[in-house]
Amino acid sequence: MPEILTLQIGQCGNQVGQQFWSQLCNEHGIGPDGMTTVEGMREDETNIFFNSNDDKRFTPRALLVDLEPGVISDIKSKTNNLFNDRNIHLSSTGSSAGNIWSKGYDYAESQNELFLEMIDRELDSCDNLEAFQLIHSVAGGTGSGVGSYFLEILADRYNKKLTTTYSIFPESVQSSDVVVQPYNTVLTLKRLIDSSDANIVIENSALLNNAIKTFQSNSPSTTQTNQLIAAVMSGATNTLRYPGYMYNSYTSIISTLVPTPDLHFLVPSYTPFTSDFVTDAKQIRKSSAYDVVLELLDKKIKMIDVEEKHNLYISIFGILQGDYDQTDIQKAIIKAQQRAKFVPWSSSSVHVANGKKSQHYKTSDSDYVSGLMLSNTSSIISLLGKTCKQYDKIMRRNAFVGGYKDGKLFQNGLDEFKESRETVQSVIDEYKRAELVSYLDDDVEDEEVEL
Repeated sequence: MPEILTLQIGQCGNQVGQQFWSQLCNEHGIGPDGMTTVEGMREDETNIFFNSNDDKRFTPRALLVDLEPGVISDIKSKTNNLFNDRNIHLSSTGSSAGNIWSKGYDYAESQNELFLEMIDRELDSCDNLEAFQLIHSVAGGTGSGVGSYFLEILADRYNKKLTTTYSIFPESVQSSDVVVQPYNTVLTLKRLIDSSDANIVIENSALLNNAIKTFQSNSPSTTQTNQLIAAVMSGATNTLRYPGYMYNSYTSIISTLVPTPDLHFLVPSYTPFTSDFVTDAKQIRKSSAYDVVLELLDKKIKMIDVEEKHNLYISIFGILQGDYDQTDIQKAIIKAQQRAKFVPWSSSSVHVANGKKSQHYKTSDSDYVSGLMLSNTSSIISLLGKTCKQYDKIMRRNAFVGGYKDGKLFQNGLDEFKESRETVQSVIDEYKRAELVSYLDDDVEDEEVEL
C-alpha cells in the first residue's frame, strides 16, 4: 500500500496532529507507547501511516516541527516513545516566530538542509510514498511561515508526489489578538495555491459552532475542537486504511474532487460525531445512511461559513462508516443529486465510498452510521473574500508591515505582498468563472488562442 508522510507545523499543527495520532492509534489497536496487542492477521493497513518492526512497535510517519517547545513537550509527556525523536525539530533558542510570517519562513530557510535530511531519512523507510499531508494554521508565524517554506521545497524536490494540507483559517481580525493574521494568511495562501494539490480548509468560527453543538458547551476546549478535525482526517483516510476495491489511494480521492489544478480547495463536513471519535459528546440518536448523506449537505455543519450567494458544488465525495443498508445509500445519492446545486458544467455526481469502523476500538455507538463529506464548492469564495477584505483594510495604510521588512523576501520592497494578493484574487475569480455555464468554453477558447 502507498505511504503518507505527515508534517505537523507550529502550535496548531501539532495540537491537531496529537489528536489525529491518538485517533489512529485507537483505531489500529496501538497504545500510546506504540506497542500493540493485536494478534494474527489484520484487515487494516497500518503501513500507510506507521512504521513497524518485529517487536510490534509502531512509529508514526510524521515530522513534528515547532519553534517553541511547549506543545511538543506536552505531546512527548503523554506518549512514551511513540514518535521518532529524530523527526522532532525545535528551535535551539526556543523563541517563536512572533506571529510574523517572514520570521517563520526565514527560519525554515536557514534550516533547509536539516529539514531535507529529516524528510529523506523518513522516505528511506517508505516503499511507495504517495503523498505528504501538512497540518498547520495559516494565521500565526510558524504554521504559516515554516509551513509555506515546506510547501515550496516539497513542490520543488518531490513534485511527483501529492501534497495535501489541512489548513486552519482564523476568525475575523476583530476577535483575534493577532492583527497581522490577514498578512500571514494571504502570504500562505499563495503557497497553498501554487505549491499543493489539494487543501482541506477549516474555518475556526465554523469549527467552534460544530463543537458547541457536539459537546453542548458554549466554551469547548481546544482538545475538543481538535478532536473534530481529527475525526475529519480519520474519515478522509478510512478507505486507505481499510481498503476495498475503490478509493484505496489518495490519488483516486483527489482526482474525484479536483477537476483542474486551479480549483483545489475542499470543504469538509462530518456527522454525527460518535463516541469512537470524540469524548464527552452529547448522546445522539441512531441515523440511517440515508439521513447521514442528506445531513452532510447542510451548510450549518460545514467547516467553513457558507453564504448563499456562492454555494454551488463542483464535486462531492463522501465516506460512510458503520452498520447500514446499501439501498439507503443509493436512495440518498439520488436525493442528494436533486437537492445539491451544482455548477452548470458539472456531471452532478455524488460519489459515496463504503468505509469501515475499527474492529480494535469499540464504544457504545460504534455501529452507528457516521459520514464525512469533502466538497469542492464555490462557497470557498466567501472565505477567501473575507481574508482579502481584511488584508486590504490594513494594507491600505501599510499598517504593521514593519515586522516583515527584515525578511529576506522583503529586502527590495513589499512586492511579495502584492503578488500574493493577486494570486489569491486569481483563484477567487476562477471559482466565480466556474459558476458559469461558459466555464469550459472559456478553457477551449484559451487553448485555441494558445495554438
